[in-house]
Amino acid sequence: MIWKCLHRTLDLSSRGEIMGILNVTPDSFSDGGRYGTLDRAVARAAQMLEEGAAILDIGGESTRPGAAEVSVDEEKTRVLPVIERLHCEHPEACLSVDTSKAEVAAAAVKAGAEIINDVTGFRDPDMIAVAAESGAGVVVMHMKGTPRTMQAEPSYEDVGREVAAFFEDRFEALVAAGVEKEAIVFDPGIGFGKTLQHNLELLRHPERLRVRDRPLLLGVSRKSFLGKLTGTESAEDRDWSTVAVTSMAREQGIALHRVHEVRANVEAIRMTEAMLPGA
Repeated sequence: MIWKCLHRTLDLSSRGEIMGILNVTPDSFSDGGRYGTLDRAVARAAQMLEEGAAILDIGGESTRPGAAEVSVDEEKTRVLPVIERLHCEHPEACLSVDTSKAEVAAAAVKAGAEIINDVTGFRDPDMIAVAAESGAGVVVMHMKGTPRTMQAEPSYEDVGREVAAFFEDRFEALVAAGVEKEAIVFDPGIGFGKTLQHNLELLRHPERLRVRDRPLLLGVSRKSFLGKLTGTESAEDRDWSTVAVTSMAREQGIALHRVHEVRANVEAIRMTEAMLPGA
């Protein structure tokens, strides 16, 4: 199983990889404001690479529940200098831009990003066009509603079936527009328009979410449902529950994991892989 990401191809057939989260925002739920300057953002990125991250996901707009929208110009101002400098100083790093705006995605790819991670799941035809024209890898995430409304009593008849149907629809739209199927990865959007029980159902049965044999990417890091289960109020206190999910999900075949705390999750993946049948 491979993932084509513009200038490189990741082989995920036997080795999982970590996508390190780099939020250059003032209001992200876990680390908002911490990496708001260029030097701090680049230093954090270098640390995550040293700890084993294969991908860095750079985001300039918070997607926490209730988050306000950010203008295209403001988002560009936040993310482009970081991408440009990392592309220059760390050419070995695979850079991803976390955005739902086509104009930001196009500028980020031009600056050095190789992946477009869209929390709105490439519903925007302009975003699909950017993906097709650029040749970037794409992460199609499922979200019910918008960041401002997604947790307002979300409901499903069958959450696994509905998320998989969304993935199938987006796969067909992307491929029809010229995106290579090997460039597509799916993210079930844990915590995005889902209740605690919806999240657990998706985590228990990831096999229901697989579409066209494409990889799954999981992003549970420090999310509030972990706090509900473990009684931890601080986001940073949820790193170990994140590691637990990473290990179990890797055993279930999920190879890509988007996290804040890189080293512990890299170690969890490698230990789990070492114990898998046929390792």
